[in-house]
Amino acid sequence: MTEDVGVGPWEGPWPDDPRYDPELLREGDRRNVVDHYRYWTVDAIVADLDRQRHPFHVAIENFSHDFNIGSVVRTANAFLAREVHIVGRRRWNRRGAMVTDRYQHVRHHGDAAALAAWAAERELPLIGIDNLPGSVPLETADLPEACILLFGQEGEGLSEQARGQVQQVLSIAQYGSTRSINAGAAAAIAMHAWVRRHRFGQDPVAGV
Repeated sequence: MTEDVGVGPWEGPWPDDPRYDPELLREGDRRNVVDHYRYWTVDAIVADLDRQRHPFHVAIENFSHDFNIGSVVRTANAFLAREVHIVGRRRWNRRGAMVTDRYQHVRHHGDAAALAAWAAERELPLIGIDNLPGSVPLETADLPEACILLFGQEGEGLSEQARGQVQQVLSIAQYGSTRSINAGAAAAIAMHAWVRRHRFGQDPVAGV
């Protein structure tokens, strides 16, 4: 990361606020965070985000260390998802997250049945996103405010087990020759559809 990204050392008297990190005040803050959180500690940022998180969750199946999982985590952070759920293998490729996993709650489930049981305990509808026969267009669907959006592995889509656990499957409109779009892109589209449905017109949460 280059030196012109972010802000340099704090100028003037240091703020008397426990949310600020003395090291960042001294050295500068080059992190990929919005200006509102400059110089804040990671714990302070997470606590502030927790106060405002949206009630939707994102889940993605993980069977082959899909690089897209990191991208999903990063996008979930951008749209302030409540949690990201990794289904399948516990280990996942964090490079695509660009360190945003420090600010985003990530939970692991052994399989889709375990995720479905967790969701049922909290009365959260589990909604699959995949271009499957009988799916409902995401563009016209009425997404619940509190829900879990479940995405399958890159290329394969939702597993058979996952298909048996979801209450509904939504598809993203496509017009070309490919069967499916990138899993990270699909997750971004679905999360933005939730934001348009439930938060459109409101100011961004961070910094309010």
